[in-house]
Amino acid sequence: MAKKMVELLLLENVEGQGIVGDVVKVRTGFARNYLLPRELATQPSQDLIAQLASKRAAAQAEVARIRAEREKMIESLQSYEIETTRACNEQGLLYGSVTQQDVADMLATKGFGVRARDVRLGQTIKRVGEYDLTIKPDQDLEAHVRLTVKAEGALETDAEEAEASSEEAAEHARPKRERGFRVPEEANVFSD
Repeated sequence: MAKKMVELLLLENVEGQGIVGDVVKVRTGFARNYLLPRELATQPSQDLIAQLASKRAAAQAEVARIRAEREKMIESLQSYEIETTRACNEQGLLYGSVTQQDVADMLATKGFGVRARDVRLGQTIKRVGEYDLTIKPDQDLEAHVRLTVKAEGALETDAEEAEASSEEAAEHARPKRERGFRVPEEANVFSD
């Protein structure tokens, strides 16, 4: 079944579609349910296009200004490092996770205008550690940020873990008779 498309003239900037004065082809459902009821678009005509010329020039200037701000932000964000402290258990597993919104809020407190949808997490952040994130406000603008998640409380140290594993290894190295296992004499085929 062919997708029905309709041509409309945008009266306002619509993200993902275009700026004011653009003639765009959209699906009929999107036009009927979103653009037309909100008066964001109308049927195109040469008179309307001419009337919107000044508004279009202002919109293009605004888009250029926003683009310049984003390029400046990306330049200053490159190789930036942020740090957060979260509640976790003794093994470093967080109670909850660090989300895109959390990262955007952290960057906003540092003075960067990053939206949550601009933050790209490579994986779910549910453990204490270091993570590489990507900030991508536009398709061709991208910065890499390092996030360090620290624990609020104390974690089991590597020394404690090493000590516990060495005790466990020593326990398994002892013969079964010494570990409390009862091995019947007739089962021991190698005895003299």
